[in-house]
Formats: sequence, C-alpha cells, structure tokens
Amino acid sequence: MKWTTPSDIREMLERQWKSGALCRAAVNQSDIFPLRIPFKMPSAKVMLEAFADMRDWAKLMMAYAEKNGLQLQWRDCNHQTLGRQRLPSALLLERPEQAAALTGKGKQLQLFCKLYQQSAAQLPELQSWLVKRPVMALELAGDWPRLVDLCEWMRTHPNPGIYLRQVNLAGIDSKFIESHRQVLAELFDLVLPVFAINDDFTGAAGFNRRYGFLDKPLMLRLRPLDADIRLLHADASQDVVMTAQAFSRLEQAVQVKIKRIFMVENEINYLAFPNVADAIVLFGSGYGFETLKQAKWMHQCDLCYWGDLDTHGFAILNQLRAQLPHVRSLLMDRQTLLSHQAVWGFEPKQEKRELTHLTRDEADLYDDLRCNRLGEQVRLEQERVGFSHLQVAVNISCCQ
Repeated sequence: MKWTTPSDIREMLERQWKSGALCRAAVNQSDIFPLRIPFKMPSAKVMLEAFADMRDWAKLMMAYAEKNGLQLQWRDCNHQTLGRQRLPSALLLERPEQAAALTGKGKQLQLFCKLYQQSAAQLPELQSWLVKRPVMALELAGDWPRLVDLCEWMRTHPNPGIYLRQVNLAGIDSKFIESHRQVLAELFDLVLPVFAINDDFTGAAGFNRRYGFLDKPLMLRLRPLDADIRLLHADASQDVVMTAQAFSRLEQAVQVKIKRIFMVENEINYLAFPNVADAIVLFGSGYGFETLKQAKWMHQCDLCYWGDLDTHGFAILNQLRAQLPHVRSLLMDRQTLLSHQAVWGFEPKQEKRELTHLTRDEADLYDDLRCNRLGEQVRLEQERVGFSHLQVAVNISCCQ
C-alpha cells in the first residue's frame, strides 16, 4: 500500500538536512517551522478492500508520533460503507531539533549551532557562510577554529606580502592553508576589505596573488639556437632556467636581437632542435602561459608552436594564440599527420569544445580529430615526427 510510513518521513527529513534547511532553521535563518508533513492516505476503495491494513497503518503512525513526542493531525472521512473513519493525516514538527532527532542528526545540529555562536562572537561576517553551507561547515568542524583564526589574522594583516610558509599561527601551516584554499577563498572574500582582494586572480592557482601572498617565481626553460646569442652570460650550448621577470628583460640582456622563438612540448625535441639564426627555443608550457605575459618584446618576434597533433595539442595552441595572436603552428598540419600514420597513437580523453583561435586548416583538422573521422581518437605525438620533417619545416618557417 502506498501510504506514508515512518521511513518516508525520515527520507523527506534527510533531504531537508542535506539541503541545510534544518541547520538554517535552528539559528533562526529559516521559517519552515512549524513543519507540517502531510500523509498519503488510503482511498475509499482501499479502505474497504484492506480495512485491517488501514487500521494497522493508523496504529503505526500513532505509535511513531507518541514515541517521538510529536503531534498528529487527524481527518474525518465519511465512507459510504464503513461510515465515519478518523485517520491520521499529517505530522506536525514544532522545532528543527525534532526533525534532526528523527534522522539521527541531533548532535550534528547542536554542533552547527555551536559553530554559529562561536563565529558570532569572533567573526560575525562568517555567519552568512555558515548559513549558506551548513553541511560543509559540519564536515570542516574539526578545522573550523583554525579557519576562523586564520581569517581573523588575515583581517589584521591584509595583503601580507609573505609566503604561506611564513604565516605564524598555532596549528596552521602551509599544507593546511593549501588544502583549504577553496573554502578560505570564500571566507576571505567575506572578511577582507575590498582593497585587500585582487579580483584579477581566481581559483586555486590564483589564491596567493588574490589575497596578497607571495607566489613562487614562475620559471621558464630555454636555450639559444644561435651561437652568437648568450643567455645570462652562459655558453650558447647550455640550457638556461630563468624567472618570468628575467625573461621579460631578456631582449636587453643579449647581444644579438632575438627574432624567432620556437616553443615545444617534448624535452628531447627541445634539446635536439636544429640551429636557427637569431632564435631561441622554449620548453613546455602546456596549458599555462603565465611566464610569457610579462615579455612584451615577444610580440615583435616570429613565434612558432609545436605540440602534439591531437585535440589537446590544438587546444593548447588555441590558448596560446588567444594571448599571442601571431603564433604560427609547426608540424601541426594534415600532411604531417597523414604521412606518419604508421606511428599514430591513441588519445585517451579528447578535447571536444569549440576552439576559436585556430586557422581554417587547423580548425578543419581539429574537427576531424575530435569527431574521429580519421580513426578512433587519433594522436601523433611530436616525438614520433621524423627529424628530417622538423628540419624541413624549420627551414620553411624561417623563409616565411
């Protein structure tokens, strides 16, 4: 019979718990109480056909209400054959504590109220976050005092200008902060003044710069392809790793003007890249091109990007070209792909979104790859491209 049972009531209240409604009501941030839970009741036909079952159901609901100290509401039904029948029609809960007890969440509700009261005394600004995310707050209950302490410290030291490792608070280290960046970002946004938040940075990668902590320097690896180019007084054959800031001033530090820059994603290709006059080669940026933003002089150079010939290779090219529109691709064309069919590989997870910064030919090839028109999840890794093809492509590129 499809009548409301105690398990149905518990299931409904558990949904209320998961939504945070019971916690919000417990701190007077919701007016859903008193909460009336209407029952699905037997129809007139079912009353007649299963009268004994109906009577047992009514006794069950009465016993459930009595056991939990709850109020039942009743309804009189005038049945044509059975006459007047008085049946339970709804359960009335006066307080959120009653609802929490029915789901076994009584202690958790008490804990949430405690967190809310403690925050009110220390940082009232955080109460709005607790009301918005009560279930998450309970998951963080063990860490909450330290999170509040860190928020209070940040409000006293906006834009601290130090590394996370230098935060000197009991029980708080850089690993604690890094593992809680998502929730801390939401809390910092509530407690910090506007001037202490840099809205240019968001997400986990931008956490430090958003809130005024020092970030480890962005590094770039490069080597000259011309013997006349000296990088930081190093021998022309050496690798050089430098900060993004040093790279931004590189044009002023070298004796020969850099006219061409090749960017590759494979280390061996980087090390074996052929010599080219007035050129350097950069190794591996993947999807991150933060290191290139400060180097305004790059805009005057001929730029070539060589990545894997697969959907992600084109996605990286697309992202790079969004910042440096004049970047040309190298060996990322249909002829190169088809001439290396014997060494095609399998791209486990393809990029599927539209890419708006590709040339017509690149976009057509990308579309064929993501739609698997040339084969199932085809990829050509750049290290599988014959070196003779690279030499020819570089020579052609330098003539353009």
